[in-house]
Amino acid sequence: MAKKNSFGARAKLGDHFIYRLDALTKAGVAKNLGRLPFSIRILLESLLRNEDGYLVTADDVKRLAAWNAAAPNSHELPFMPARVLWQDFTGVPCVVDLAAMRDAVKRLGKDAKKINPLIPTDIVIDHSVLVDFFGTANALQQNAQLEFERNRERYEFLRWGAQAFQNLRVVPPATGIVHQVNLEYLSQGVVLRDGNLFPDTLVGADSHTTMINGLGVLGWGVGGIEAEAVMLGQPLYIVTPQVIGFKLHGALREGVTATDLTLTVTQMLRQKGVVDKFVEFFGAGLSSMSLPDRATIGNMAPDYGATIGFFPTDEETLRYLRATGRAKSADLLERYAQEQNLFRSDSTPDPIFSDTLELNLADVEPSLAGPKKPEERVALRDLKSRLHEALTKPVVNGGYGLSESETQKQITIQSPTSKLQSQISHGAVVLAGITSCTNTSNPSVMIGAGLLAKKAVEAGLTVPAHVKTSLAPGSKVVTEYLDKAGLSKYLQQLGFFTTGYGCTVCIGNSGTLPEPVANAINENNLVAAAVISGNRNFEGRVHAQVKANFLASPPLVVAYALAGTTDINLETEPLGTNQNGTPIFLRDLWPSQKEISDAMASAIEPAMFTKSYRNVFDGNPTWNAIPVSGGETFAWDSNSTYIAEPPFFLNLKPTPEPLREIRGARVLMMVGDGVTTDHISPAGGIAKNSPAGKYLIEQGVEVQDFNQYGTRRGNHRVLMRGTFANIRLKNLMLGGEEGGNTFYFATTDDGQRTMEKMSVYDAAIKYKESGVPLIVIAGKEYGTGSSRDWAAKGPALLGVRAAIAVSFERIHRSNLLGMGILPLVFKPGQNAQSLGLTGREKFDVLGISDAIKLREELRVVATSDSGQRTEFSVIARLDTPVEVDYYKNGGILPTVLRGLLKENKPQRKRFTTKGTKDTKKKSVRKSAKKTKRVVRARR
Repeated sequence: MAKKNSFGARAKLGDHFIYRLDALTKAGVAKNLGRLPFSIRILLESLLRNEDGYLVTADDVKRLAAWNAAAPNSHELPFMPARVLWQDFTGVPCVVDLAAMRDAVKRLGKDAKKINPLIPTDIVIDHSVLVDFFGTANALQQNAQLEFERNRERYEFLRWGAQAFQNLRVVPPATGIVHQVNLEYLSQGVVLRDGNLFPDTLVGADSHTTMINGLGVLGWGVGGIEAEAVMLGQPLYIVTPQVIGFKLHGALREGVTATDLTLTVTQMLRQKGVVDKFVEFFGAGLSSMSLPDRATIGNMAPDYGATIGFFPTDEETLRYLRATGRAKSADLLERYAQEQNLFRSDSTPDPIFSDTLELNLADVEPSLAGPKKPEERVALRDLKSRLHEALTKPVVNGGYGLSESETQKQITIQSPTSKLQSQISHGAVVLAGITSCTNTSNPSVMIGAGLLAKKAVEAGLTVPAHVKTSLAPGSKVVTEYLDKAGLSKYLQQLGFFTTGYGCTVCIGNSGTLPEPVANAINENNLVAAAVISGNRNFEGRVHAQVKANFLASPPLVVAYALAGTTDINLETEPLGTNQNGTPIFLRDLWPSQKEISDAMASAIEPAMFTKSYRNVFDGNPTWNAIPVSGGETFAWDSNSTYIAEPPFFLNLKPTPEPLREIRGARVLMMVGDGVTTDHISPAGGIAKNSPAGKYLIEQGVEVQDFNQYGTRRGNHRVLMRGTFANIRLKNLMLGGEEGGNTFYFATTDDGQRTMEKMSVYDAAIKYKESGVPLIVIAGKEYGTGSSRDWAAKGPALLGVRAAIAVSFERIHRSNLLGMGILPLVFKPGQNAQSLGLTGREKFDVLGISDAIKLREELRVVATSDSGQRTEFSVIARLDTPVEVDYYKNGGILPTVLRGLLKENKPQRKRFTTKGTKDTKKKSVRKSAKKTKRVVRARR
């Protein structure tokens, strides 16, 4: 559909066209454009450029141009990002869905090639490498070899997808971590497409997509289901956001890292409450902050609850682009941003925000976060006391429930590879991982870790035998500058050999612990610890046997590896002694800022980035050797335990069935506050005796070849069985018992009521066979954590029709809705406990019909086996008219697919991809078929 240009905004800038924001001022639409938050200005440019009178209207532009900081209007915005980003745990299910949609279209007698990404889409394979081998020079090669062996089916499938679908590129394994690759290479800051110049924007099917906010690029994580819809040409609908300004001033003190700052910001913003809001940083402190420091803060936006953590484009943005081999992009961005009043300087008037808070950078102190959540910041000096407090605190209050005498337990273990012995107790560090794009993208903390290792080796310190060490850089550039600085050898002498270029420990790909360590933990119920430079430390995520998990900067990871325990105050107690018996303290090893800066200046140069990314799509010979099958549809293998056609579209009808009330539902799970997507759909190892493990064994898969849940997300049969299978998930129906079990309630032929404990999967299948619908009851922040579409797909396939919670995490609520599960919230002040619900009742959710409205109040009746009724009201979290349409259609993808099958629907143009041997050049479609769009509600 042709662009309208109602405000006369299209104009030439050199050889290109732009859509001038100041045209809105001339048109009298925007009265204070220069004081709008920068993030709102970028959203406004997107609306202005995409205005076609249908997908985006002139009224949409006017509403956002009149953004009111005090009370933003509640209208939905049709945001049309420039591109979509995936990692392989989410990317494989995406391509599976695309392949299944092609099959569905073909079954209905239509052209399967209608199903195609319509905007640039990249998948970076980074989530599949495990730390099986560590502590040796061969670890990298051995782990990579195992990765390819385990994931060959998945990688063959992705190779097929890259050639079958237009506008889809795949970055091979052993390249880097998705968000670091995005920061260092994929993003150019500005986009030139079809002669138009505009800001780079994106959505990603990973929570930490917000890392790119540090580059001045507007982007955030969405559910995989939403990302698929955007990829297929649909706008992403968001409610006009509030924007919280975070003012930074001053500078960090000597010895304080970007990680310390980020953990402080995370704690402050969690306390402030910024869920569903934009956060934008401003103030003079930005001028003293490097871009990698900004990216570290932006990365953890989902962990402080915000949609974005945005840093506007300024001189540091341009410096970073040039320093990473993107000088031409920097020049283009500089001209564009200054022309569009999207460029920040110290003289720029502060935007007007919905609310503000501020931080003097000089007040930040060395910190960690843990033992269970990223916002649980603790000062370095207080970690020892925090550990002791957690050990004895009752389990119901978030502790480990040990008696005082139990905390004194000491165990001696023998190293499996040497004659060395180790003493371990509660708080022993058994995993020390320099991992995650959050920190490995930041040269200051990586060089800092190397310099600390150098001083430790020179002082004669060693890492105790019970500590499993690993180094997983987010790109090969990190290895190159550590080598050039002469620091790799010192890290390696402490056991920090490179184990892979991927997420590894941060997402639970930690591998097994050495047997003596694992046995000591299990036999003595030890609260073992991990110290990692990641962004997530939820229970059961990092490693199933490690209960206390702490986030820290890379230098502190090295320090705690040397100490071998978190039961230590590193400000007052020594890390160890040298050969002369002299105590060595952390302060003796910590590098100065000048030492770090000097090493960075001599070791890092733009050519490193150019070299590392020159052949990013086809530079891995093992990847290139994987055979690719042809065809516009995929040849599903019924014997595959990795890839299977999902049932989502098998019986799709041209029009949806009418909505109906939920009657006689049983509770599948009843959980408390803070249940994460890791609890709902774990990504880590598959237990032998779990439903998924038993299924794999039945299919002839050996236990050593189970791989992880995350790698098997292309097979719904495995993931259904893995839903609610986290060993740390507490089902309140079972008195808070951990593990993936629930009660199955039934009535026998003679009228006897029975209650049987069994796995969640087995109970769900029995309920499904009996035609009994299911619900989930939860506390606050249900679904916090990673943007995991299988945390919605799994429950949907198990028969869950609604989830009733005190509150939902933003992405998870969208994912539930995207799978046709109705998200419901208790009225303020109410929860399951206040209403006296046990989870053993039968539930009716009344008032659901095709006439359902935004945030409609529905009635719930819970009836116990004795006949006692509890009635209460809930709010249906359908926040926009589009979400109502999604729910009526049974989810986002059925909505989109029905729309694509109709005639005369406008489609977005395909883009032209250039620049690599592996990339197919696409010609821009000369004429797009015009079809009706079904997902946009009529205004």
